[in-house]
Amino acid sequence: MTWPETTRSAVTGGRPTLVVPLGATEQHGPHLPLATDTLIARAWAGAVADRLGDAVVAPALAFGSSGEHQGFAGTLSIGWPALRLVVVELARSAAATFGRLVLLSGHAGNLHPMAEAAEQLRHEGHDVVDLVPTWPAASGFTVDAHAGRTETSLMLHLHPDLVRLDLAEPGRTESLDQLIDQLMDEGVLAVAANGVLGDPTGASADEGRRLFDDLVIRTVAAIEGRPVDGR
Repeated sequence: MTWPETTRSAVTGGRPTLVVPLGATEQHGPHLPLATDTLIARAWAGAVADRLGDAVVAPALAFGSSGEHQGFAGTLSIGWPALRLVVVELARSAAATFGRLVLLSGHAGNLHPMAEAAEQLRHEGHDVVDLVPTWPAASGFTVDAHAGRTETSLMLHLHPDLVRLDLAEPGRTESLDQLIDQLMDEGVLAVAANGVLGDPTGASADEGRRLFDDLVIRTVAAIEGRPVDGR
């Protein structure tokens, strides 16, 4: 886009929404690329912006708070304080052009620094929404934590050419609640040697499409402040 194009809003007299995909560069088991969270966030942001109609998508922030994955080669983390600061400064800059900022993080590890930044920004008077991918139990999906069936299905839908199903293998399949203390104290490597928290067995592009569509519908409803059933 050129700079004049960024200010063309579908809402007469209004200012467009800026949707910012926040990702990470971190291990995703032996079968998914380091950019998995960024790729999912970028696709999610694009689909949400299309449905909102008066929104544009920022370039993805490909580095996040991934210290728990540092034991694996290729992981590039900027950490909690740096990510929080980046989001705050980015939002302050964006406010000169955009009326609302929507932060969509494909990496759950960005949740707390993103939420802290969003809280500060709202206190400063900015209109900010911050979300990470979630699926309620009522959705009926099998959801696991990291590089398992959920993310593998999403990647088979969005970027099948980047998924190495021949290398896919289960990792630790206990609930995240059972693993979180050791994970945060010692890192993912100490919990799962292959970096997988879940089981990619059974992942499919069709399930990924349904997961993605459901996520987009619920995200737009949350941003617009309406019930999901009112889609």
